[in-house]
Amino acid sequence: MQKTLNSSVCFSGVGLHTGKRVNLTIQPADEDFGIWFCRTDIKRTPTQETMIPALWSAVEPSELCTKLGNASGVGVSTIEHLMAALSGCGVHNALIELDAPELPILDGSAVPFVRKIMECGVRTLDRPVLAMKVMKAVRVSTADAFAMLAPSASLHIDFHIDFSDVAIGQQTKSLSMNNGAFVRELSDSRTFCRKVDVEKMLASGLALGGTPGENAVVFDGSDVISPGGLRHVDEPVRHKMLDAIGDLALAGGPLLGHYTGYRAGHALTNTLLRKLFSIPGAVEKVPCDHISGANLPGVDLRLDEIPANV
Repeated sequence: MQKTLNSSVCFSGVGLHTGKRVNLTIQPADEDFGIWFCRTDIKRTPTQETMIPALWSAVEPSELCTKLGNASGVGVSTIEHLMAALSGCGVHNALIELDAPELPILDGSAVPFVRKIMECGVRTLDRPVLAMKVMKAVRVSTADAFAMLAPSASLHIDFHIDFSDVAIGQQTKSLSMNNGAFVRELSDSRTFCRKVDVEKMLASGLALGGTPGENAVVFDGSDVISPGGLRHVDEPVRHKMLDAIGDLALAGGPLLGHYTGYRAGHALTNTLLRKLFSIPGAVEKVPCDHISGANLPGVDLRLDEIPANV
């Protein structure tokens, strides 16, 4: 059955790229509402809509994060960590209100969202979950990266990264996202970057809210220069998987499919969803029964599954 939060939960912080202070509230919503964002800092008028759907079709080109926009030109960016948290906690309906153009980065992972959502709890609504079931294999690629989706009874993620920096190097991980795996294995993995990339972003007016050790892991060659080091030896690939789950959550419902990413990023995953929904018969909207519903992320979560190191 569909789920929403028991009550509203609030967050406050700065946006990673804008450095702007933002207050965010996740409100419960009725069945079949889906996930929507609302910019409360912008006045709604007959010609200006402030509601933005959390859907693959609303994604706009953006550097280094996922950005959504509506027909009025109102946008919201860096939504991937919250979308991953909602998906991983099994929340299907919510209204997300915020007073800035970018979500707060918090600690650079999804775990602050996960913890508050789980402490608040979710309630079951009187409507079956409609999942997006992948029926045909679909693949997109660039010169050095690819992403694909294939049929699967549940959401499964395979990811491979390859960086020249010795501290990152090549990392591969494979996980099924049922039985609370997202919360246990991925939710606390932080966004990461190389020192040289930080310098380039700052010169371009980005990463203005970034603080190594507080909301990002920074690598420099063979060194991890963020205070406190890594939460996992393979934290970078785990975070890439977290991002992919957040981007796949824009499918319009829980995705039943096997995702494989090789050096993939936000743009490539969105391109994959666009191709999936453009091919007749490649994806089918199906109601979940008690058997298929048991394989969805967020089923039977426990607070003690949240990693203890954060």
